[in-house]
Amino acid sequence: MLFSSIIFIAYFLPVFLAFYYATGMRTAALLTGSVVFYVWGEGAYIGLLGALIALNHVFAHRIARAGAQGARRWLAAAVTIDLAVLGLFKYAGFVAETLNGIAGREWLPDPQLRLPLGISFFTFQLISYVVDVYRRQVQPERSPIAFATYILMFPHLIAGPIVRYADIRDELSREGRHLRVGLGLQYFIVGLSQKVLIANSLAPMADHAFGLGGNLDATSAWLGILSYTLQIYFDFCGYSNMAIGLAFLLGFTFPKNFDYPYAARSISEFWRRWHMSLSFWFRDYVYIPLGGNRGTRGRVLFNLLVVFFLTGLWHGAAWNFIVWGLYHGMFLLIERMGWGRVLERLPRPLTLLYTMLVVMVGWVFFRAEDLRSALVYLRHMADVSTFYTPLVETRLVMNHQFWAALVAGMVLAVPTLPALLRRLGRPMYGRSEAIREARLDTLQVAVLPTAWLLLGLLLSLALLAGTSLNPFLYFRF
Repeated sequence: MLFSSIIFIAYFLPVFLAFYYATGMRTAALLTGSVVFYVWGEGAYIGLLGALIALNHVFAHRIARAGAQGARRWLAAAVTIDLAVLGLFKYAGFVAETLNGIAGREWLPDPQLRLPLGISFFTFQLISYVVDVYRRQVQPERSPIAFATYILMFPHLIAGPIVRYADIRDELSREGRHLRVGLGLQYFIVGLSQKVLIANSLAPMADHAFGLGGNLDATSAWLGILSYTLQIYFDFCGYSNMAIGLAFLLGFTFPKNFDYPYAARSISEFWRRWHMSLSFWFRDYVYIPLGGNRGTRGRVLFNLLVVFFLTGLWHGAAWNFIVWGLYHGMFLLIERMGWGRVLERLPRPLTLLYTMLVVMVGWVFFRAEDLRSALVYLRHMADVSTFYTPLVETRLVMNHQFWAALVAGMVLAVPTLPALLRRLGRPMYGRSEAIREARLDTLQVAVLPTAWLLLGLLLSLALLAGTSLNPFLYFRF
């Protein structure tokens, strides 16, 4: 059940919120609603998720009570089980295919297991929880219901952001949470509009271009990758904003997940702005434990490559995702070795162009079905002889809805709207005392005019009702 679906907006959400607001046991109500939400989309694996929650709850208490050596053993057991489940469901087929290819015969059978919904996200949350307990950064949650609610909470369960226990521990312990309904509705509607009006409208062009194979021309290739570049941002950023808005409606504060990454002036800055909860997770639980910036330059570069190898692998069990991760890691290495200092002295337009070109080429590996398809696509992008001659099929996809979404996406992918609202004298939520207390001082969310929000909501609902096209890219992961 997608947040950007009629069944969620018109049926599930109103019924759940009425139930949640009416009861005095809101944690139990949230857990009940989250179980219903997950079972609706992935009923077969609710038992697996429940078992992982129970095991990590027990292990966290064992870690807290044990001495140093015993705590390490319990932590190793918890992390091993979590990663083993993730590896079995997400990577067993990839490993079997790779080893069979090396051996030249079917040495290992493909288990062909269906991927549990949200497994990459809830596995990382479980690991962060037991590691934080081991580091004595948090105390283990005493209530099994509260801990299960933290993991199963439907706003972040299937697609993030990756919420750490410390982020919502205080709110989770209170039944009388402070509900920020106005802010929650704004976030949800903005996210819905990003997802439906922009991402969904650009999807046909991206699908068309990447589906042409060898029949591709340069114009179609560039339109396709530009569409996908905007589609994946507004798809995932929009879904994250809907999740953050739902959390506000329930009395929780989720971390920001995107900060205009396409306004970055380097790949290093891009990764400080893109999927921030994942970037910070790898920083705190992989990069720093490996040694981080300490040690020789070679060791630091090795740490970066490991992190981006794992980042690519986290996104998908395929070589093109690994190449995508190492490709970004390579540019981070180059920037660490001196190119970053050059970028700081270059004019802003040049650095923005550099970042976007690197990112767009990387998205080809991310979107293509396999490495061979990605290389073919890149070859067509570089074929200048076929510019200005788009295929007839491509021109058919270039309708008014596509052009409107493309222009809106390019304008809104950079901080144009906040600048405009500042000029109009609109207040900023990030400047208010209440929002600073809610740890939102970095969000700087403008108070959008009500008419804009209503228009976005109505247009989104009309588009959802009039089409069956409603993909969500991060369900793949």
